Amino acid sequence: MKHFSHLNTATEIINTYNGRQPFHHFTRDFFRQHKKYGSKDRKQITHLCYCYFRLGGTAKNKPLQQAITEALFLCSDQYNELLAAVQPALNDNITRSVKEKCALLHIPSGTFKIFPFTLALSDEIDQPAFNLSHLKQPDVFLRVRPGHQQTVTGKLERAGIAYAEPAPGCISVASSTKIDELLQVNKEVVIQDYSSQQTGILMKLITVPGPGFTAWDCCAASGGKSIMAKDIFGNINLTVSDIRPSVLSNLTKRFTEAGIGNYTLMKADLTKPISTLHPAGFDLIIADVPCTGSGTWGRTPERLSFFQEEEIDTWCQLQKKILTTVIPHLKNDGHFLYITCSVFRKENEEMADFIQKNFPVRLVKMETLTGYDVKADTMFAAMFRYSI
Repeated sequence: MKHFSHLNTATEIINTYNGRQPFHHFTRDFFRQHKKYGSKDRKQITHLCYCYFRLGGTAKNKPLQQAITEALFLCSDQYNELLAAVQPALNDNITRSVKEKCALLHIPSGTFKIFPFTLALSDEIDQPAFNLSHLKQPDVFLRVRPGHQQTVTGKLERAGIAYAEPAPGCISVASSTKIDELLQVNKEVVIQDYSSQQTGILMKLITVPGPGFTAWDCCAASGGKSIMAKDIFGNINLTVSDIRPSVLSNLTKRFTEAGIGNYTLMKADLTKPISTLHPAGFDLIIADVPCTGSGTWGRTPERLSFFQEEEIDTWCQLQKKILTTVIPHLKNDGHFLYITCSVFRKENEEMADFIQKNFPVRLVKMETLTGYDVKADTMFAAMFRYSI
Protein backbone atom coordinates (compact mmCIF):
# COMPACT_ATOMS: atom_id res chain seq x y z
CA MET A 1 0.00 0.00 0.00
CA LYS A 2 2.92 2.33 0.66
CA HIS A 3 3.82 2.39 -3.04
CA PHE A 4 0.29 3.35 -4.09
CA SER A 5 0.34 6.05 -1.40
CA HIS A 6 3.58 7.44 -2.87
CA LEU A 7 2.02 7.44 -6.31
CA ASN A 8 -1.02 9.33 -4.99
CA THR A 9 1.18 11.89 -3.25
CA ALA A 10 3.25 12.44 -6.40
CA THR A 11 0.01 12.98 -8.29
CA GLU A 12 -1.10 15.56 -5.73
CA ILE A 13 2.21 17.42 -5.94
CA ILE A 14 2.26 17.50 -9.75
CA ASN A 15 -1.36 18.69 -9.88
CA THR A 16 -0.55 21.50 -7.43
CA TYR A 17 2.77 22.68 -8.89
CA ASN A 18 2.45 25.65 -11.27
CA GLY A 19 6.06 26.16 -12.34
CA ARG A 20 6.47 29.58 -10.75
CA GLN A 21 9.33 28.46 -8.51
CA PRO A 22 12.01 25.78 -8.89
CA PHE A 23 10.47 22.39 -8.23
CA HIS A 24 12.96 21.50 -5.48
CA HIS A 25 11.81 24.60 -3.56
CA PHE A 26 8.19 23.60 -4.04
CA THR A 27 8.71 20.05 -2.75
CA ARG A 28 10.73 21.34 0.20
CA ASP A 29 7.79 23.53 1.22
CA PHE A 30 5.31 20.70 0.60
CA PHE A 31 7.14 18.26 2.89
CA ARG A 32 7.52 20.93 5.57
CA GLN A 33 3.75 21.13 5.64
CA HIS A 34 3.32 17.33 5.55
CA LYS A 35 5.74 16.03 8.15
CA LYS A 36 4.47 12.44 8.11
CA TYR A 37 6.89 11.53 5.32
CA GLY A 38 10.30 10.16 6.25
CA SER A 39 13.45 10.88 4.25
CA LYS A 40 13.15 7.71 2.15
CA ASP A 41 9.50 8.48 1.39
CA ARG A 42 10.36 12.05 0.36
CA LYS A 43 13.11 10.80 -1.92
CA GLN A 44 10.88 8.24 -3.64
CA ILE A 45 7.97 10.63 -4.11
CA THR A 46 10.22 13.36 -5.49
CA HIS A 47 11.83 10.87 -7.86
CA LEU A 48 8.40 9.95 -9.24
CA CYS A 49 7.67 13.61 -9.90
CA TYR A 50 10.98 14.19 -11.64
CA CYS A 51 10.47 11.12 -13.83
CA TYR A 52 7.12 12.55 -14.89
CA PHE A 53 8.66 15.91 -15.77
CA ARG A 54 11.38 14.15 -17.79
CA LEU A 55 8.74 13.18 -20.34
CA GLY A 56 8.10 16.85 -21.13
CA GLY A 57 5.07 17.41 -23.32
CA THR A 58 4.79 13.69 -24.07
CA ALA A 59 3.15 13.08 -20.69
CA LYS A 60 0.35 15.61 -21.00
CA ASN A 61 -2.08 13.57 -23.07
CA LYS A 62 -2.37 10.67 -20.60
CA PRO A 63 -4.04 10.15 -17.22
CA LEU A 64 -1.57 11.47 -14.67
CA GLN A 65 -0.91 8.28 -12.69
CA GLN A 66 -0.45 6.32 -15.91
CA ALA A 67 2.02 8.95 -17.13
CA ILE A 68 3.96 8.79 -13.85
CA THR A 69 4.35 5.00 -13.92
CA GLU A 70 5.29 5.00 -17.61
CA ALA A 71 7.81 7.75 -16.92
CA LEU A 72 9.33 5.72 -14.10
CA PHE A 73 9.58 2.77 -16.51
CA LEU A 74 11.29 4.83 -19.21
CA CYS A 75 13.69 6.53 -16.79
CA SER A 76 14.78 3.31 -15.02
CA ASP A 77 17.16 0.60 -16.17
CA GLN A 78 17.10 -1.80 -13.20
CA TYR A 79 14.56 -3.40 -10.86
CA ASN A 80 12.33 -0.79 -9.23
CA GLU A 81 10.42 -1.70 -6.08
CA LEU A 82 7.54 0.71 -6.67
CA LEU A 83 7.11 -0.25 -10.30
CA ALA A 84 7.15 -3.94 -9.34
CA ALA A 85 4.26 -3.25 -6.97
CA VAL A 86 2.05 -1.09 -9.18
CA GLN A 87 2.97 -2.27 -12.70
CA PRO A 88 4.84 -5.61 -12.47
CA ALA A 89 4.63 -6.24 -16.22
CA LEU A 90 6.57 -3.04 -16.87
CA ASN A 91 9.13 -3.85 -14.23
CA ASP A 92 9.74 -7.23 -15.90
CA ASN A 93 10.92 -5.31 -18.99
CA ILE A 94 12.93 -2.66 -17.14
CA THR A 95 16.27 -3.45 -18.82
CA ARG A 96 14.99 -3.04 -22.38
CA SER A 97 16.09 -0.14 -24.59
CA VAL A 98 14.05 3.05 -24.75
CA LYS A 99 12.93 2.15 -28.27
CA GLU A 100 11.69 -1.23 -27.07
CA LYS A 101 9.98 0.33 -24.06
CA CYS A 102 8.17 2.82 -26.29
CA ALA A 103 6.89 -0.07 -28.39
CA LEU A 104 5.62 -1.83 -25.26
CA LEU A 105 3.82 1.37 -24.24
CA HIS A 106 2.41 1.81 -27.77
CA ILE A 107 4.18 5.14 -28.14
CA PRO A 108 4.99 5.79 -31.84
CA SER A 109 8.66 6.76 -32.03
CA GLY A 110 7.85 9.81 -34.15
CA THR A 111 5.63 11.27 -31.42
CA PHE A 112 8.08 10.80 -28.56
CA LYS A 113 9.33 14.39 -28.46
CA ILE A 114 10.35 15.26 -24.93
CA PHE A 115 11.97 18.61 -25.80
CA PRO A 116 9.18 20.69 -27.34
CA PHE A 117 11.20 23.46 -29.01
CA THR A 118 13.21 21.56 -31.62
CA LEU A 119 12.85 24.22 -34.33
CA ALA A 120 14.66 26.72 -32.09
CA LEU A 121 17.70 24.50 -31.41
CA SER A 122 21.27 25.39 -32.35
CA ASP A 123 22.33 23.79 -35.61
CA GLU A 124 24.98 21.41 -34.25
CA ILE A 125 22.70 19.64 -31.78
CA ASP A 126 21.70 16.06 -32.56
CA GLN A 127 17.97 16.42 -31.93
CA PRO A 128 17.09 12.73 -31.26
CA ALA A 129 20.05 12.22 -28.91
CA PHE A 130 19.39 15.49 -27.09
CA ASN A 131 15.70 14.66 -26.80
CA LEU A 132 16.29 11.26 -25.15
CA SER A 133 19.05 12.58 -22.88
CA HIS A 134 16.38 14.17 -20.68
CA LEU A 135 15.29 10.72 -19.47
CA LYS A 136 18.46 10.47 -17.36
CA GLN A 137 19.68 12.77 -14.62
CA PRO A 138 23.10 14.18 -15.56
CA ASP A 139 26.15 13.07 -13.61
CA VAL A 140 28.16 15.23 -11.25
CA PHE A 141 31.43 16.40 -12.80
CA LEU A 142 34.60 17.39 -10.99
CA ARG A 143 37.44 19.46 -12.37
CA VAL A 144 40.61 18.31 -10.67
CA ARG A 145 42.76 21.27 -9.75
CA PRO A 146 46.47 21.28 -10.69
CA GLY A 147 48.60 18.94 -8.63
CA HIS A 148 45.72 16.96 -7.10
CA GLN A 149 44.99 14.25 -9.70
CA GLN A 150 46.57 11.31 -7.84
CA THR A 151 45.16 12.45 -4.50
CA VAL A 152 41.63 12.69 -5.87
CA THR A 153 41.59 9.40 -7.79
CA GLY A 154 43.22 7.66 -4.84
CA LYS A 155 40.51 8.85 -2.46
CA LEU A 156 37.76 7.78 -4.86
CA GLU A 157 39.27 4.33 -5.33
CA ARG A 158 39.82 3.72 -1.62
CA ALA A 159 36.19 4.70 -0.98
CA GLY A 160 34.99 2.33 -3.68
CA ILE A 161 33.41 5.16 -5.69
CA ALA A 162 32.91 4.36 -9.37
CA TYR A 163 34.07 7.17 -11.62
CA ALA A 164 34.89 7.95 -15.23
CA GLU A 165 37.34 10.39 -16.81
CA PRO A 166 35.65 11.81 -19.93
CA ALA A 167 38.51 14.30 -20.44
CA PRO A 168 41.92 15.02 -18.89
CA GLY A 169 41.44 16.44 -15.41
CA CYS A 170 37.67 15.82 -15.54
CA ILE A 171 35.99 13.17 -13.40
CA SER A 172 32.33 12.14 -13.43
CA VAL A 173 30.53 10.41 -10.58
CA ALA A 174 26.92 9.47 -9.92
CA SER A 175 24.69 12.33 -8.80
CA SER A 176 24.15 10.65 -5.42
CA THR A 177 27.87 10.72 -4.50
CA LYS A 178 28.67 12.68 -1.31
CA ILE A 179 31.58 14.61 -2.76
CA ASP A 180 32.08 17.01 0.13
CA GLU A 181 32.45 14.11 2.58
CA LEU A 182 35.28 12.61 0.55
CA LEU A 183 37.18 15.42 -1.18
CA GLN A 184 38.24 18.97 -0.38
CA VAL A 185 35.86 20.84 -2.63
CA ASN A 186 37.38 23.97 -4.24
CA LYS A 187 40.87 23.06 -3.03
CA GLU A 188 41.32 19.64 -4.64
CA VAL A 189 38.36 19.67 -7.03
CA VAL A 190 35.81 22.11 -8.33
CA ILE A 191 32.28 20.84 -8.92
CA GLN A 192 31.85 21.96 -12.51
CA ASP A 193 29.91 20.43 -15.38
CA TYR A 194 31.83 18.73 -18.19
CA SER A 195 30.77 21.25 -20.82
CA SER A 196 31.58 24.15 -18.52
CA GLN A 197 35.07 22.71 -18.13
CA GLN A 198 35.39 22.54 -21.92
CA THR A 199 35.14 26.34 -22.13
CA GLY A 200 38.66 26.28 -20.70
CA ILE A 201 39.86 24.96 -24.06
CA LEU A 202 38.82 28.26 -25.61
CA MET A 203 40.63 30.15 -22.84
CA LYS A 204 43.80 28.27 -23.75
CA LEU A 205 43.66 29.78 -27.26
CA ILE A 206 45.04 32.95 -25.68
CA THR A 207 48.81 33.30 -25.75
CA VAL A 208 50.28 32.63 -22.29
CA PRO A 209 49.97 36.04 -20.63
CA GLY A 210 52.83 38.03 -19.20
CA PRO A 211 52.87 40.10 -16.01
CA GLY A 212 49.87 42.32 -15.47
CA PHE A 213 47.36 40.16 -17.37
CA THR A 214 43.87 41.26 -16.36
CA ALA A 215 40.65 39.23 -16.51
CA TRP A 216 37.06 40.08 -15.63
CA ASP A 217 34.49 37.37 -14.96
CA CYS A 218 31.56 39.71 -15.31
CA CYS A 219 28.67 37.30 -14.55
CA ALA A 220 30.61 35.28 -12.03
CA ALA A 221 27.75 33.36 -10.32
CA SER A 222 29.40 30.46 -8.47
CA GLY A 223 32.87 31.48 -9.68
CA GLY A 224 33.81 28.19 -11.33
CA LYS A 225 35.19 29.84 -14.44
CA SER A 226 37.14 32.37 -12.37
CA ILE A 227 38.88 29.54 -10.53
CA MET A 228 39.50 27.79 -13.85
CA ALA A 229 41.01 30.96 -15.32
CA LYS A 230 43.34 31.18 -12.33
CA ASP A 231 44.37 27.56 -12.83
CA ILE A 232 44.99 28.09 -16.55
CA PHE A 233 46.72 31.47 -16.52
CA GLY A 234 48.36 31.54 -13.10
CA ASN A 235 48.67 34.69 -11.00
CA ILE A 236 46.48 37.01 -13.06
CA ASN A 237 44.76 40.18 -11.88
CA LEU A 238 41.19 38.96 -11.55
CA THR A 239 37.98 40.99 -11.19
CA VAL A 240 34.68 39.21 -10.48
CA SER A 241 31.24 40.76 -10.47
CA ASP A 242 27.61 39.81 -10.04
CA ILE A 243 24.41 41.70 -9.32
CA ARG A 244 23.42 39.48 -6.36
CA PRO A 245 25.02 40.24 -2.95
CA SER A 246 24.42 36.66 -1.77
CA VAL A 247 26.41 35.34 -4.73
CA LEU A 248 29.31 37.67 -3.95
CA SER A 249 29.31 36.50 -0.34
CA ASN A 250 29.48 32.88 -1.47
CA LEU A 251 32.26 33.75 -3.90
CA THR A 252 34.39 35.15 -1.09
CA LYS A 253 34.04 31.89 0.84
CA ARG A 254 34.71 29.76 -2.22
CA PHE A 255 37.81 31.70 -3.25
CA THR A 256 39.19 31.34 0.28
CA GLU A 257 38.73 27.57 0.06
CA ALA A 258 40.40 27.62 -3.36
CA GLY A 259 43.40 29.55 -2.06
CA ILE A 260 42.66 32.59 -4.24
CA GLY A 261 43.43 35.90 -2.59
CA ASN A 262 44.41 38.29 -5.39
CA TYR A 263 41.10 39.45 -6.83
CA THR A 264 38.67 42.37 -6.89
CA LEU A 265 35.03 41.74 -5.99
CA MET A 266 32.33 44.05 -7.32
CA LYS A 267 28.53 44.28 -7.27
CA ALA A 268 27.46 45.33 -10.74
CA ASP A 269 24.28 45.82 -12.74
CA LEU A 270 25.53 45.09 -16.25
CA THR A 271 22.46 46.57 -17.91
CA LYS A 272 23.88 50.00 -17.04
CA PRO A 273 27.21 51.69 -17.83
CA ILE A 274 30.01 50.98 -15.34
CA SER A 275 32.84 53.38 -14.59
CA THR A 276 34.51 51.73 -11.57
CA LEU A 277 36.65 49.25 -13.50
CA HIS A 278 40.25 48.71 -14.47
CA PRO A 279 41.01 51.99 -16.34
CA ALA A 280 43.24 50.39 -18.97
CA GLY A 281 40.69 47.71 -19.83
CA PHE A 282 40.96 43.94 -19.61
CA ASP A 283 42.97 41.36 -21.51
CA LEU A 284 40.12 38.86 -21.07
CA ILE A 285 36.44 39.25 -20.28
CA ILE A 286 34.43 36.11 -19.52
CA ALA A 287 30.68 36.59 -19.94
CA ASP A 288 28.75 33.49 -18.89
CA VAL A 289 25.55 35.41 -19.44
CA PRO A 290 22.11 34.86 -17.88
CA CYS A 291 20.06 32.74 -20.27
CA THR A 292 17.17 30.30 -20.56
CA GLY A 293 19.34 27.55 -19.08
CA SER A 294 17.80 25.17 -21.63
CA GLY A 295 20.98 23.12 -21.86
CA THR A 296 20.61 22.21 -18.19
CA TRP A 297 16.99 21.06 -18.14
CA GLY A 298 18.15 17.50 -17.55
CA ARG A 299 18.77 18.78 -14.00
CA THR A 300 15.55 20.81 -13.82
CA PRO A 301 13.17 18.84 -16.06
CA GLU A 302 10.10 20.73 -14.85
CA ARG A 303 11.20 23.49 -17.26
CA LEU A 304 10.27 21.20 -20.16
CA SER A 305 6.62 21.61 -19.15
CA PHE A 306 6.51 25.23 -18.02
CA PHE A 307 8.91 27.15 -20.26
CA GLN A 308 7.30 29.48 -22.81
CA GLU A 309 9.17 29.99 -26.08
CA GLU A 310 8.65 33.75 -26.04
CA GLU A 311 10.93 33.86 -22.98
CA ILE A 312 13.89 33.37 -25.33
CA ASP A 313 13.53 36.90 -26.68
CA THR A 314 13.41 38.33 -23.15
CA TRP A 315 16.72 36.68 -22.32
CA CYS A 316 18.24 37.81 -25.62
CA GLN A 317 17.40 41.44 -24.88
CA LEU A 318 19.11 41.14 -21.49
CA GLN A 319 22.16 39.54 -23.12
CA LYS A 320 22.46 42.38 -25.63
CA LYS A 321 22.37 44.95 -22.84
CA ILE A 322 25.13 43.11 -20.98
CA LEU A 323 27.27 42.81 -24.11
CA THR A 324 26.89 46.53 -24.81
CA THR A 325 28.09 47.30 -21.30
CA VAL A 326 31.05 44.95 -20.99
CA ILE A 327 32.72 44.59 -24.41
CA PRO A 328 33.97 48.22 -24.55
CA HIS A 329 36.03 47.46 -21.40
CA LEU A 330 38.41 45.23 -23.39
CA LYS A 331 41.95 46.26 -24.18
CA ASN A 332 42.94 46.43 -27.81
CA ASP A 333 43.75 42.82 -28.86
CA GLY A 334 41.98 41.59 -25.72
CA HIS A 335 39.72 38.54 -25.81
CA PHE A 336 36.02 38.18 -25.09
CA LEU A 337 34.59 34.77 -24.16
CA TYR A 338 30.80 34.55 -24.57
CA ILE A 339 29.13 31.56 -22.88
CA THR A 340 25.58 30.32 -22.42
CA CYS A 341 24.09 27.14 -20.99
CA SER A 342 21.42 27.38 -23.69
CA VAL A 343 20.58 25.19 -26.67
CA PHE A 344 18.67 27.91 -28.51
CA ARG A 345 20.02 29.38 -31.74
CA LYS A 346 18.89 32.91 -30.81
CA GLU A 347 21.03 32.91 -27.67
CA ASN A 348 23.96 31.21 -29.35
CA GLU A 349 24.82 31.54 -33.06
CA GLU A 350 22.57 34.54 -33.59
CA MET A 351 24.08 36.30 -30.57
CA ALA A 352 27.56 35.58 -31.92
CA ASP A 353 26.45 37.28 -35.16
CA PHE A 354 25.14 40.24 -33.16
CA ILE A 355 28.52 40.60 -31.42
CA GLN A 356 30.43 40.58 -34.71
CA LYS A 357 28.09 43.10 -36.35
CA ASN A 358 28.00 45.58 -33.47
CA PHE A 359 31.51 45.53 -31.98
CA PRO A 360 35.06 45.68 -33.38
CA VAL A 361 35.80 42.00 -32.86
CA ARG A 362 36.97 38.99 -34.83
CA LEU A 363 35.62 35.52 -34.14
CA VAL A 364 38.42 33.19 -33.05
CA LYS A 365 36.37 30.05 -32.41
CA MET A 366 32.72 29.18 -31.82
CA GLU A 367 31.47 25.84 -30.51
CA THR A 368 28.33 24.12 -29.31
CA LEU A 369 29.45 22.01 -26.35
CA THR A 370 27.19 18.98 -26.57
CA GLY A 371 27.23 17.14 -23.26
CA TYR A 372 24.35 14.73 -23.81
CA ASP A 373 26.65 11.91 -24.92
CA VAL A 374 28.40 11.93 -21.49
CA LYS A 375 25.35 12.74 -19.29
CA ALA A 376 26.35 16.39 -19.00
CA ASP A 377 24.85 19.78 -19.78
CA THR A 378 24.88 21.33 -23.25
CA MET A 379 26.45 24.78 -23.60
CA PHE A 380 27.66 27.25 -26.19
CA ALA A 381 30.90 29.24 -26.23
CA ALA A 382 32.47 31.74 -28.62
CA MET A 383 35.85 33.44 -28.30
CA PHE A 384 36.38 36.84 -29.95
CA ARG A 385 39.40 39.11 -30.31
CA TYR A 386 38.86 42.83 -29.84
CA SER A 387 40.60 45.24 -32.22
CA ILE A 388 40.08 49.00 -32.36
